[in-house]
Amino acid sequence: MKIKPDLLKLLPFLLFIITACDSKKTLEKKPNILFILADDFGYHDLNVTGSNYYETPNMDRIATEGTIFTNGYATCQVCSPSRASIMSGRFPARHGITDWIGAPEGEAWRKAGRFNQLLPPEYVHALPHEYTTLPEAMKEAGYKTFFTGKWHLGTEGSWPEDHGFDINKGGWDVGSPRGGYFAPWENPNLESGPDGENLSMRLAKETVDFIRENRDTSFFAYLSFYAVHGPIQTTMEKWAKYRQKAEDLGIAESGFEMGHFLPIRQVQDNPVYAGLVEAMDDAVGEVLKALDELGLAENTIVVFTSDNGGVAAGDAFATSNLPLRAGKGYQFEGGIREPYFMKVPGIKGGQKCHVPVTGTDFYPTLLELAGAPLKPEEHLDGVSLVPLLQGKSIAERPLIWHYPHYGNQGGEPSGVIRLGDWKLIHYYEDGREELYNLMTDLEENTNVAENNPERVQLLSEKLFLMLREMDARFPVRDPEYSAEKEQEHLEQVIKHRWPSLEKQRMEFLSKDFDPGNMWWGSMVTKD
Repeated sequence: MKIKPDLLKLLPFLLFIITACDSKKTLEKKPNILFILADDFGYHDLNVTGSNYYETPNMDRIATEGTIFTNGYATCQVCSPSRASIMSGRFPARHGITDWIGAPEGEAWRKAGRFNQLLPPEYVHALPHEYTTLPEAMKEAGYKTFFTGKWHLGTEGSWPEDHGFDINKGGWDVGSPRGGYFAPWENPNLESGPDGENLSMRLAKETVDFIRENRDTSFFAYLSFYAVHGPIQTTMEKWAKYRQKAEDLGIAESGFEMGHFLPIRQVQDNPVYAGLVEAMDDAVGEVLKALDELGLAENTIVVFTSDNGGVAAGDAFATSNLPLRAGKGYQFEGGIREPYFMKVPGIKGGQKCHVPVTGTDFYPTLLELAGAPLKPEEHLDGVSLVPLLQGKSIAERPLIWHYPHYGNQGGEPSGVIRLGDWKLIHYYEDGREELYNLMTDLEENTNVAENNPERVQLLSEKLFLMLREMDARFPVRDPEYSAEKEQEHLEQVIKHRWPSLEKQRMEFLSKDFDPGNMWWGSMVTKD
């Protein structure tokens, strides 16, 4: 077809209009969101936060290119409550999931053989459907939503696809990697890969595939690792690397100190756990590399956090959170303070924010960054952190924790409130209260409650006012409690459990260590 001369004159102008429209469309495209959630990953399990043992260059990159919230918290010292808070913007006392789903409640707690004073209350066993969750809000804002990895917020009917995720790869009932970290694994929502495939890398590849397929849309990708939850497993090569590194750094004669109920790990020198950490970091690197190669990094918000503190006691006794006290399951900083990083396009990286923030804040923050209206009737206990990202301030507010259970790791039933630099712990067993100034005593070594009675009263009243408003459930005294049986149990822990942990620690560090199962299947020849 012959084009008329007058139309030819208009052609450059028309091309300019088309190009300008495409450019405007690109500029107006909503930012993509990559939310990375590690499991049981402690605040000091990264180089960027102080570890000289683990190697985490990819997770460190998110921190150094973004904002590090040095006082970032999970909303609970165990997993399911914290995960529900990220999804709902509500504290555990409000949404009712106050323990990991599957934990014994009421009289069933006696079967744990701990002989404790209290019976924990019943708790909610699935993320309530009446909530508009964060992914549902993102869908309303025009996002394609994707989930992969650990869910642990309910059984079938309350899986990720039932709460706003378009795609679910691997999220189901349980909180640990059934079958371990090397294929074949047992997961009804994630087809097992070739024998020996690493689970963390598989989750990363599923995420990369989703991002690649949706590169031209706005996406909300939620990468929820099973790592570094027990069972801790790694390859022979990674174990050997970190065994030698522990030797080079100097192996301490002992690795544990006795806590209230269980020994607590004091050193970072577990080469099996270190290898598991590195495998997760490798997987994070795979996703970040994909964002770079696809040209999406400059328009993608990246969040990295954990659901509770590192496991210093109970489970695999895998890491130390020092100088933070204790770890997962505990009311102390080691149980609730987390890596909390946000990399946001257009906001200068490398900054640190020291304002206390928590898991409920992600919901409103991500909505605002996406240009979507906030939902204050949903994220009742969260605030947008956009002002902090911009170097401004937000109003001081109390953060609270409510854990009316005995943790598998040795934590005690308690309520906690932090306001400013002050932290109050109220113990449900006997009503005693501890007060710490976290500015001067991050390690929580010195209880200053006796010297600050007015502050104790103020914080205690504020804590219980909030808990009553949220209709929190509390433990009750066990009529069958025997102080003598509890003491006998604790003596057995000191006499047998503690020495066995020290022995296992040295076995992991022995040059002759071999788990005897082809390194958890990682050495199986792949097709």
